[in-house]
Amino acid sequence: MPEYQHIGLELFWQEAFKVLERILQTQAEAIRRAALLFADCIEKNGVIQVYGTGHSRALAMELAGRAGGLVPVNRIDLEDLALHAHWPLERVRKPEIERDLEAGQAILACYRIEAPDVFLIASNSGVNAAIVEVAQRAKEHGHELVALTSLEHTRRMQSRHPSGKKLYEYADIVIDNCGPFGDTLLELPGGGKACSISSLSGVLIEQMLTAETIGNLLTRGIDPPIFISANVPGGIEQGVTSALCRTHQLQLVEACWHSCNNCVMRL
Repeated sequence: MPEYQHIGLELFWQEAFKVLERILQTQAEAIRRAALLFADCIEKNGVIQVYGTGHSRALAMELAGRAGGLVPVNRIDLEDLALHAHWPLERVRKPEIERDLEAGQAILACYRIEAPDVFLIASNSGVNAAIVEVAQRAKEHGHELVALTSLEHTRRMQSRHPSGKKLYEYADIVIDNCGPFGDTLLELPGGGKACSISSLSGVLIEQMLTAETIGNLLTRGIDPPIFISANVPGGIEQGVTSALCRTHQLQLVEACWHSCNNCVMRL
């Protein structure tokens, strides 16, 4: 990218659009395969377990308890170690918690995870211990795993997990967010780069996953369990009523209820 180009919103849009277009061109098949896993999971009354650390926590939030999103989605979050495992709050809120192997070893015990459940783990780098540990444990317990990561970035990094493996190496399906090494797009005149893309590309991929999963369910004659915004007239009442009236098992309704109350633990 020539140095004389003015750094501003138009340049970011141009560079970001290239990444988003590349996702559609290269990742559509992986997204379709992941959406089939999600539809199978929901049809079997399972729950989609989503997990991310650092800024990828936002990608877990994008899928769980989201207006217009699927009901049976549970957000796994390391801060729940303070709520459910009595870890000190100051420990779980430290930025380096994503590199804490013990956190990855302990976090899944905070939730009710059952055989039909599938995992989506989002991590741009895919190398930190608390990410890789959960991926390893999910596979050891027989769950299907979708990884959302930057292949360009992760392949240039060393794993920080004792296994020496990275997130994508445990995954059944890898969705590449098509971001560059370092996550930033715009070159600065004095060196370095700015303006990250992984959150934007991750949200796009997840909404494509949601749409494709809904399409799969409709094709099977299954009414998709969709959250309704609580911030529209009648939304709270309609959301609760629609969840309780669905023909899913109690565990699915519980996942909906606790997500609505900003709690991700299935009791």
